[in-house]
Amino acid sequence: MLAALLPAEIFGVLLVFVRVGAAMMLLPGIAEPYVSARVRLLLALLLSLLVAPVLSGALPALPSSPVALALLILGEAAIGLFIGTVARFFIAALTTTGMMIAYMSALANALINDPSAAQQGSIAGSFLTIVALLVIFALDLHHLMLRALVESYQLFVPGEVLPLGDFADMIARVMSKTFLLAFQLATPFIAAATIFYLGVGLLARLMPQVQVFFVAMPLQITLGLVVMSLAVPFIISWFAGSLEETLLPFAGGAAPF
Repeated sequence: MLAALLPAEIFGVLLVFVRVGAAMMLLPGIAEPYVSARVRLLLALLLSLLVAPVLSGALPALPSSPVALALLILGEAAIGLFIGTVARFFIAALTTTGMMIAYMSALANALINDPSAAQQGSIAGSFLTIVALLVIFALDLHHLMLRALVESYQLFVPGEVLPLGDFADMIARVMSKTFLLAFQLATPFIAAATIFYLGVGLLARLMPQVQVFFVAMPLQITLGLVVMSLAVPFIISWFAGSLEETLLPFAGGAAPF
Protein backbone atom coordinates (compact mmCIF):
# COMPACT_ATOMS: atom_id res chain seq x y z
CA MET A 1 0.00 0.00 0.00
CA LEU A 2 2.75 2.46 0.97
CA ALA A 3 4.76 1.51 -2.10
CA ALA A 4 1.85 2.53 -4.30
CA LEU A 5 1.44 5.89 -2.60
CA LEU A 6 5.12 6.77 -2.16
CA PRO A 7 7.56 5.87 -4.97
CA ALA A 8 11.04 4.73 -3.90
CA GLU A 9 12.82 7.80 -5.29
CA ILE A 10 10.60 10.23 -3.39
CA PHE A 11 10.88 8.10 -0.26
CA GLY A 12 14.68 8.30 -0.39
CA VAL A 13 14.67 12.09 -0.71
CA LEU A 14 12.15 12.50 2.11
CA LEU A 15 14.12 10.15 4.37
CA VAL A 16 17.30 12.16 3.83
CA PHE A 17 15.32 15.36 4.32
CA VAL A 18 14.22 14.21 7.79
CA ARG A 19 17.80 13.86 9.05
CA VAL A 20 19.14 16.93 7.28
CA GLY A 21 16.15 19.10 8.22
CA ALA A 22 16.33 18.07 11.87
CA ALA A 23 20.03 18.94 12.02
CA MET A 24 19.49 22.31 10.36
CA MET A 25 17.13 23.25 13.15
CA LEU A 26 20.20 23.46 15.42
CA LEU A 27 23.35 23.90 13.30
CA PRO A 28 25.23 27.17 14.04
CA GLY A 29 24.83 29.82 11.38
CA ILE A 30 21.86 28.08 9.79
CA ALA A 31 19.46 27.67 12.72
CA GLU A 32 19.78 31.22 14.04
CA PRO A 33 16.47 32.91 14.91
CA TYR A 34 17.09 35.70 12.39
CA VAL A 35 17.38 33.15 9.54
CA SER A 36 14.00 32.58 7.94
CA ALA A 37 12.49 29.15 8.56
CA ARG A 38 11.57 29.01 4.86
CA VAL A 39 15.21 29.51 3.92
CA ARG A 40 16.26 26.65 6.23
CA LEU A 41 13.60 24.37 4.81
CA LEU A 42 14.57 25.23 1.24
CA LEU A 43 18.25 24.67 1.97
CA ALA A 44 17.51 21.32 3.63
CA LEU A 45 15.36 20.26 0.68
CA LEU A 46 17.98 21.27 -1.89
CA LEU A 47 20.70 19.44 0.03
CA SER A 48 18.49 16.36 0.28
CA LEU A 49 17.88 16.39 -3.48
CA LEU A 50 21.64 16.62 -4.07
CA VAL A 51 22.81 13.87 -1.74
CA ALA A 52 19.90 11.41 -1.95
CA PRO A 53 21.19 9.83 -5.21
CA VAL A 54 24.66 9.45 -3.68
CA LEU A 55 23.23 7.80 -0.56
CA SER A 56 20.78 5.57 -2.39
CA GLY A 57 22.82 2.47 -1.56
CA ALA A 58 22.75 3.25 2.18
CA LEU A 59 19.01 3.93 2.37
CA PRO A 60 16.62 1.13 3.35
CA ALA A 61 13.67 0.01 1.29
CA LEU A 62 10.26 1.49 1.88
CA PRO A 63 8.75 -0.20 4.98
CA SER A 64 5.63 -2.22 4.43
CA SER A 65 3.73 -0.87 7.42
CA PRO A 66 3.01 2.67 8.68
CA VAL A 67 4.38 1.81 12.11
CA ALA A 68 7.77 0.77 10.71
CA LEU A 69 7.82 3.94 8.59
CA ALA A 70 7.08 6.10 11.64
CA LEU A 71 9.87 4.44 13.64
CA LEU A 72 12.29 4.94 10.76
CA ILE A 73 11.41 8.64 10.51
CA LEU A 74 11.74 9.13 14.27
CA GLY A 75 15.17 7.49 14.20
CA GLU A 76 16.38 9.74 11.38
CA ALA A 77 15.08 12.83 13.17
CA ALA A 78 16.86 11.77 16.37
CA ILE A 79 20.17 11.39 14.53
CA GLY A 80 19.81 14.82 12.92
CA LEU A 81 18.95 16.46 16.23
CA PHE A 82 21.92 14.71 17.85
CA ILE A 83 24.42 16.08 15.31
CA GLY A 84 22.89 19.55 15.47
CA THR A 85 22.95 19.55 19.28
CA VAL A 86 26.65 18.65 19.35
CA ALA A 87 27.46 21.67 17.16
CA ARG A 88 25.05 23.98 19.00
CA PHE A 89 26.80 23.34 22.34
CA PHE A 90 29.80 25.35 21.10
CA ILE A 91 27.67 28.45 20.51
CA ALA A 92 26.29 28.00 24.02
CA ALA A 93 29.90 27.89 25.26
CA LEU A 94 30.50 31.36 23.82
CA THR A 95 27.39 32.64 25.60
CA THR A 96 28.74 31.25 28.88
CA THR A 97 32.15 32.78 28.14
CA GLY A 98 30.52 36.15 27.51
CA MET A 99 28.70 36.06 30.83
CA MET A 100 31.93 35.19 32.67
CA ILE A 101 33.64 38.09 30.92
CA ALA A 102 30.76 40.39 31.86
CA TYR A 103 31.07 39.48 35.54
CA MET A 104 34.81 40.07 35.45
CA SER A 105 34.43 43.40 33.60
CA ALA A 106 31.58 44.97 35.64
CA LEU A 107 29.22 44.62 32.66
CA ALA A 108 26.96 41.89 34.02
CA ASN A 109 24.02 44.29 34.39
CA ALA A 110 24.38 45.70 30.86
CA LEU A 111 22.29 43.10 29.05
CA ILE A 112 21.24 43.34 25.40
CA ASN A 113 19.26 41.15 23.06
CA ASP A 114 21.35 38.17 21.98
CA PRO A 115 20.31 37.43 18.36
CA SER A 116 21.64 33.88 18.51
CA ALA A 117 19.92 32.86 21.75
CA ALA A 118 16.81 35.00 21.05
CA GLN A 119 16.91 36.32 24.60
CA GLN A 120 18.80 38.79 26.75
CA GLY A 121 22.52 38.19 27.11
CA SER A 122 25.78 39.90 27.87
CA ILE A 123 27.37 42.34 25.45
CA ALA A 124 30.55 40.25 25.33
CA GLY A 125 28.62 37.03 24.66
CA SER A 126 26.64 38.58 21.80
CA PHE A 127 29.81 40.02 20.30
CA LEU A 128 31.69 36.71 20.50
CA THR A 129 28.75 34.80 19.05
CA ILE A 130 28.44 37.11 16.04
CA VAL A 131 32.20 36.97 15.39
CA ALA A 132 32.18 33.17 15.75
CA LEU A 133 29.35 32.79 13.24
CA LEU A 134 31.25 35.01 10.80
CA VAL A 135 34.38 32.90 11.26
CA ILE A 136 32.42 29.67 10.74
CA PHE A 137 31.46 30.80 7.24
CA ALA A 138 34.83 32.45 6.53
CA LEU A 139 36.71 29.24 7.36
CA ASP A 140 34.15 27.01 5.60
CA LEU A 141 33.30 25.21 8.83
CA HIS A 142 29.72 25.13 7.61
CA HIS A 143 30.98 22.84 4.83
CA LEU A 144 32.38 20.56 7.53
CA MET A 145 28.99 20.50 9.27
CA LEU A 146 27.20 19.60 6.04
CA ARG A 147 29.84 16.99 5.24
CA ALA A 148 29.37 15.53 8.72
CA LEU A 149 25.66 15.17 7.97
CA VAL A 150 26.32 13.29 4.73
CA GLU A 151 29.08 11.10 6.17
CA SER A 152 26.93 10.31 9.21
CA TYR A 153 25.16 7.71 7.06
CA GLN A 154 28.33 5.62 7.38
CA LEU A 155 28.14 5.80 11.18
CA PHE A 156 24.38 5.66 11.67
CA VAL A 157 22.84 3.46 9.01
CA PRO A 158 19.12 4.21 8.53
CA GLY A 159 16.89 1.50 9.87
CA GLU A 160 19.36 0.11 12.39
CA VAL A 161 18.93 0.33 16.14
CA LEU A 162 20.05 3.71 17.47
CA PRO A 163 23.06 3.64 19.85
CA LEU A 164 21.23 5.63 22.51
CA GLY A 165 23.85 4.87 25.14
CA ASP A 166 26.60 6.21 22.88
CA PHE A 167 24.46 9.25 22.10
CA ALA A 168 24.05 10.02 25.80
CA ASP A 169 27.76 9.51 26.45
CA MET A 170 28.72 11.76 23.53
CA ILE A 171 26.33 14.50 24.63
CA ALA A 172 27.68 14.37 28.19
CA ARG A 173 31.30 14.53 27.00
CA VAL A 174 30.63 17.40 24.60
CA MET A 175 28.72 19.34 27.25
CA SER A 176 31.62 18.88 29.66
CA LYS A 177 34.10 19.87 26.96
CA THR A 178 32.23 23.03 26.01
CA PHE A 179 31.83 24.15 29.63
CA LEU A 180 35.57 23.66 30.14
CA LEU A 181 36.15 25.52 26.88
CA ALA A 182 34.03 28.45 28.13
CA PHE A 183 36.10 28.65 31.30
CA GLN A 184 39.37 28.43 29.34
CA LEU A 185 38.30 31.17 26.94
CA ALA A 186 37.47 33.46 29.88
CA THR A 187 40.75 32.70 31.69
CA PRO A 188 42.54 35.96 30.65
CA PHE A 189 39.67 38.02 32.03
CA ILE A 190 39.53 36.01 35.26
CA ALA A 191 43.28 36.44 35.78
CA ALA A 192 43.18 40.18 35.04
CA ALA A 193 40.15 40.72 37.28
CA THR A 194 41.72 38.77 40.15
CA ILE A 195 44.82 40.95 40.06
CA PHE A 196 42.65 44.05 39.79
CA TYR A 197 40.51 43.03 42.77
CA LEU A 198 43.62 42.42 44.86
CA GLY A 199 44.88 45.89 43.99
CA VAL A 200 41.54 47.52 44.76
CA GLY A 201 41.29 45.65 48.06
CA LEU A 202 44.77 46.79 49.03
CA LEU A 203 43.86 50.38 48.09
CA ALA A 204 40.72 50.22 50.23
CA ARG A 205 42.74 49.07 53.23
CA LEU A 206 45.45 51.71 52.78
CA MET A 207 43.08 54.61 52.00
CA PRO A 208 39.66 53.92 53.56
CA GLN A 209 38.42 57.41 52.67
CA VAL A 210 38.62 56.67 48.92
CA GLN A 211 35.29 55.74 47.30
CA VAL A 212 36.63 52.52 45.81
CA PHE A 213 33.42 51.61 43.99
CA PHE A 214 33.29 54.81 41.95
CA VAL A 215 37.02 54.75 41.25
CA ALA A 216 37.32 51.06 40.41
CA MET A 217 34.35 50.51 38.11
CA PRO A 218 35.50 52.70 35.18
CA LEU A 219 38.99 51.22 35.49
CA GLN A 220 37.55 47.69 35.57
CA ILE A 221 35.47 48.29 32.44
CA THR A 222 38.47 49.80 30.66
CA LEU A 223 40.65 46.86 31.68
CA GLY A 224 38.02 44.43 30.40
CA LEU A 225 37.85 46.18 27.02
CA VAL A 226 41.64 46.19 26.70
CA VAL A 227 41.87 42.48 27.50
CA MET A 228 39.00 41.80 25.08
CA SER A 229 40.78 43.58 22.23
CA LEU A 230 43.89 41.48 22.85
CA ALA A 231 42.19 38.13 23.51
CA VAL A 232 39.45 37.99 20.84
CA PRO A 233 41.69 36.51 18.06
CA PHE A 234 42.86 33.73 20.38
CA ILE A 235 39.33 33.08 21.70
CA ILE A 236 37.85 32.70 18.22
CA SER A 237 40.79 30.61 17.00
CA TRP A 238 40.44 28.26 19.97
CA PHE A 239 36.69 28.04 19.44
CA ALA A 240 37.04 27.20 15.73
CA GLY A 241 39.68 24.56 16.43
CA SER A 242 37.56 22.87 19.10
CA LEU A 243 34.48 22.87 16.86
CA GLU A 244 36.44 21.37 13.97
CA GLU A 245 38.00 18.74 16.24
CA THR A 246 34.58 17.63 17.48
CA LEU A 247 32.86 17.52 14.07
CA LEU A 248 35.74 15.91 12.18
CA PRO A 249 34.95 12.35 13.35
CA PHE A 250 31.45 12.65 11.90
CA ALA A 251 32.94 13.80 8.59
CA GLY A 252 35.04 10.72 8.01
CA GLY A 253 37.66 10.94 10.76
CA ALA A 254 38.05 8.66 13.76
CA ALA A 255 34.92 7.30 15.38
CA PRO A 256 33.39 9.80 17.84
CA PHE A 257 32.46 7.12 20.38
